[in-house]
Amino acid sequence: MSSELDFRLDDFEPADADSEYAEQRFWAGDLTVLAEHHTTPNGSHSFVLAHDGSVTWGVPGEPQIRAIKVARDLNQNTFTFESTYHSTVSLAQNWLTERGCPPERISQVGDDFMKPADDLTARVEQKLRTSGDRYKVLDSYTSDFDPCETWTLTRDSIAAQAPIRVFLEEGDFDAHTYTMREGAFADEDAARHWLDDRSTALPQPPEYRGDAAVLRTRAALTRSAGASAIPKAGLDAPIAPSTGTAQRPSPGRSM
Repeated sequence: MSSELDFRLDDFEPADADSEYAEQRFWAGDLTVLAEHHTTPNGSHSFVLAHDGSVTWGVPGEPQIRAIKVARDLNQNTFTFESTYHSTVSLAQNWLTERGCPPERISQVGDDFMKPADDLTARVEQKLRTSGDRYKVLDSYTSDFDPCETWTLTRDSIAAQAPIRVFLEEGDFDAHTYTMREGAFADEDAARHWLDDRSTALPQPPEYRGDAAVLRTRAALTRSAGASAIPKAGLDAPIAPSTGTAQRPSPGRSM
């Protein structure tokens, strides 16, 4: 992964007004590259996953993960430039793979960044990463302060029950890890009430109940922490929110 982001557009002209506007507003100095892929040997496409540090100083709660696709027409010497913001890395990876980036080239972030705390986090992220257009994002909020977390409010287009889903991402800077959990609600009002209140555990999705992997996770927690100290975390069990943040670097903090 390169230390400086360079799309090598000096000999190219924007193919349309949107691409020209996007390039003019682009500033690489704001970005910390998490993963990138440039096609070879002709270099016709570039895909970048990055954290935009400038968002921290902007409107509170705005998403900080940026996904960028640059496509170069080598015959016409023109390019198109697309860029979107996402609340979490796995959704940004989904956007990039849906636009032609090989999944294996963008699925892993650098070693300097936080790692999933458990198998459940990896499974939920993989679900989002490969979900296509299954989830419609309704709202999100990213917090760099206490509680440091990101939540994403979505509508699951294929859920038979409780179609409103909340993906809650929380991190532990001491352990250099983060968790991702999914909650399910009957409607948007119920989900927003939970996000505002937090007096109950995050409701588990109905389809997760009885999941064998979760039962194994619970057994491991029992052995390591004792039954009285087991946190309610798993695909078949609700979780209580905790403080922390996930894959976002923020001022004064090292990933």
